[in-house]
Amino acid sequence: MKKQLVILLSVISISGISMGQNHIKLSLAEWSLHRAIQSGKITNLDFPRIARTQYGIGVVEYVSILFDGKTSVTDSVYLKKLKNECLKYNVISNLIMVDGEGNLGDTCFEKRNQAVENHYKWVKAASFLGCYSIRVNAAGDGSPEVVQKAVIDGLTKLCDYASKFNINVIVENHWGNSSNPDWLIPAIKAVHRSNCGVLPDFGNFDKINRYEAVEKMMPFARGVSAKSYDFDENGNETKIDYPKMLKIVSKSGYNGYLGIEYEGERLTEDQGIKATIKLIQRSLK
Repeated sequence: MKKQLVILLSVISISGISMGQNHIKLSLAEWSLHRAIQSGKITNLDFPRIARTQYGIGVVEYVSILFDGKTSVTDSVYLKKLKNECLKYNVISNLIMVDGEGNLGDTCFEKRNQAVENHYKWVKAASFLGCYSIRVNAAGDGSPEVVQKAVIDGLTKLCDYASKFNINVIVENHWGNSSNPDWLIPAIKAVHRSNCGVLPDFGNFDKINRYEAVEKMMPFARGVSAKSYDFDENGNETKIDYPKMLKIVSKSGYNGYLGIEYEGERLTEDQGIKATIKLIQRSLK
């Protein structure tokens, strides 16, 4: 599968911060700007320019539901425009976070297969844009054991299709069973495909120790989501111990992208993104 290149594209130093022998590089998750996009202030086509010019970040992570309409993902003219924006601002497309395409762990065989096929267009778009991966969800209704079996089937089929396009399929801990690494990791192992992995998110855990969970997920990580919600007067994240979390990421040997994903409401999106960048800089010193 495609390997992430250690390319320092940013006009500021944060795109390539060395941490021991690792080289963690920052990317910007589009969800950090979802309020601005959903309100119509900006569009998906503006995302590469904003990442580069406002934050000095040269790697982006798209969100499927923030594309410009349902047909934009299959519109070659639109995708060419988006790719040209990336070229214009010297920006790499890292991944697409895919939502709303059905459950890969649906216990109904027909619905599960339809969900798999619904992801095909995103695999093709990711390949065209030069992405390494698509992020998917391991959701489904039923007992953990039954859903896990269904997820293994759904992921295996999607990975086999995505391998034709040299695209990784990575699962985020996105609540439910997927936020339990003791459920998710065995499923990833059972899929047993070189293009199957996970996307640990610092924030999506409920009644599970987030630090222990991320540590278990890191050996299978093809991306990391640096979630943030709010900050105290000292600039520390109020729910997540960033120095502790980044130490876990570093210790794992991970050298891919760290995707900034501000999700708070008290600060503006611009303030939240900048606060997250500043905290990461300080935490990695």
